[in-house]
Amino acid sequence: MRWVTHESSTVYENPWISVREDRVTGPGGDGIYGVVTMRNPAVFVVAVDDEHRLCLVTLERYTTGRSIEVPAGGSDGEDPLTAARRELAEETGFEAETWERIGTMNALNGIADAPEHVFLARDLRAAAHAGAEAQEEEGIDAVAWVPFAEALAMIADGRITDGETVAAIAMAGIRLGRFR
Repeated sequence: MRWVTHESSTVYENPWISVREDRVTGPGGDGIYGVVTMRNPAVFVVAVDDEHRLCLVTLERYTTGRSIEVPAGGSDGEDPLTAARRELAEETGFEAETWERIGTMNALNGIADAPEHVFLARDLRAAAHAGAEAQEEEGIDAVAWVPFAEALAMIADGRITDGETVAAIAMAGIRLGRFR
């Protein structure tokens, strides 16, 4: 059975998200469905250096606390590649010569319309303008270069719990042929 939307109304919005409530008929019958829509797609950057290490940032998230993630952020209405380049420089102080879009994913697709673009960044160098000020503004405590196998171990043992980071690393692993 396909979902049927009978009525829809926006119940909250701000510059980043809108929340709507839909009166629907779905597989379980009639009901109300809440949907969060991100106003601008997010970008995730899996930066890999010449030693095949991944760049991870550690920051404090308001919603979940301390988190280890790949560099990421909102596109602010920019082209996703432009946003990915900006986020990498701001969050890590690095730029990449080689960029490859490796996929698109949807965060929390049971409740949200939140497309996310994933990029692989290689051939890295220190950015002309280091990201120390942006790191502080975003609450980034540390930038670390971690061997791919260690990043997978961090996922396996629960040190990395951010779902988008897990998915982005998986996409990069598939692209790079790295499964350990």
